[in-house]
Amino acid sequence: MLPATFLLVLMLVLLVAGIWIGFALMGTGMISLALFKDIPIDRLIARDVWGSITGDELVTLPLFILMGDILFHSKLSESLFKGLAPWVNRLPGGLLHVNVLGCTLFAAVSGSSAATTATVGRMTLPELIKRGYDRDLAMGSLAGAGTIGLLIPPSIPMVIYGVLAETSILHLFIAGIIPGLIVAASYMGWIMLRAARDPSIAPHDGAQPTWGDRLRALADLIPVMFLILAVIGSMYSGLASVTEAAAIGVGGALLVAAFQRTLTWANLKSALFSTVRTCSMIGLILCGALFLAKAMTFMGIPAAIAAWMKGLGLSPGMLILTLLIVYLILGTALDGLSAMVMTLPIALPLVTQAGFDKVWFGIFIVVTIELSNVSPPVGFNLFVIQQMTGDTQTRVALAALPFCVLLCVFIAAMTFFPGIVTWLPQTLR
Repeated sequence: MLPATFLLVLMLVLLVAGIWIGFALMGTGMISLALFKDIPIDRLIARDVWGSITGDELVTLPLFILMGDILFHSKLSESLFKGLAPWVNRLPGGLLHVNVLGCTLFAAVSGSSAATTATVGRMTLPELIKRGYDRDLAMGSLAGAGTIGLLIPPSIPMVIYGVLAETSILHLFIAGIIPGLIVAASYMGWIMLRAARDPSIAPHDGAQPTWGDRLRALADLIPVMFLILAVIGSMYSGLASVTEAAAIGVGGALLVAAFQRTLTWANLKSALFSTVRTCSMIGLILCGALFLAKAMTFMGIPAAIAAWMKGLGLSPGMLILTLLIVYLILGTALDGLSAMVMTLPIALPLVTQAGFDKVWFGIFIVVTIELSNVSPPVGFNLFVIQQMTGDTQTRVALAALPFCVLLCVFIAAMTFFPGIVTWLPQTLR
């Protein structure tokens, strides 16, 4: 276990030193191989890593990111608020449900949790706070609901997991639908419970929308429904592959932005540069993680750890609990995406040997990434909301805590009842 111990210590040292995650992962692999194996590192990088990072499947990634960036500069958040508000006004919790429903709908056209949180939150948070809604519940519900952007397809982490685990991205997308809807329903249930116990957290403004008002409000939901049908409908109907659906999504986002008169050269330039920055960051992390995975394989680390874990005699449930704890610990120092690509070479063989489905484990990892996005100190959604409100990260994190607990409860449910995840993709195969 000396190589594994050395690799872990070296990686921690590089990360603590503030080196970019991609470089830290790649540096760990290079130094470890140089010390323990006589392998031409330059050829390994040129052949295996370059071949993986330029695969056709990864074309999907920049297209979905670009679609979300274009929509971020549109008026979609205002349309969502206007379209949903009359439908939830009379529910316990009132307009707080717009956070959850708005994020759920926007998640169907954006694969990014942070983009979902920022796009929906820039409209709902100021409006909720202005109307006297409980500040903490407004922030917490947005932080929690923003994570649904990772579960409802299209999802950036699902694309990366599908490529690394050699699993159908379409099946992963299908598998995320029911879990995403269940998580959204649990968030709405918690909001209604809180509002029923303390109505002051969601003051009613006295408005009583008629059915005519509600039906007219549906017109504001046409842009997002058009995109959902264009992207998800084309994939699930078999008319387009995942990559082709992503390209359709970019075209649809451009049409929506043009219709809403937000398709300016400045906005398009900003969206393109944002996409390049995001893809560069993800690409660097992927390069480092892929090289580290190759290095660990050559050093026999995954096999050794798998044998050690097998010797512990852990039940499947205990294995999942152990992995959950590991990912929660990693989430305090790394973003969820980095934790996923770094650990997948070790974790995936363990869970498949324990009898878990690859698609199920993909959804499990996505939910743990959701947890890392709303847990300090490296919670992207917390940073987004902190920037919007000016509150301390501690306050935002505490506001999001109940929704973290709900995610943990859902992980337990999907572990004991894996059909929650696997039923739909198996039915549609």
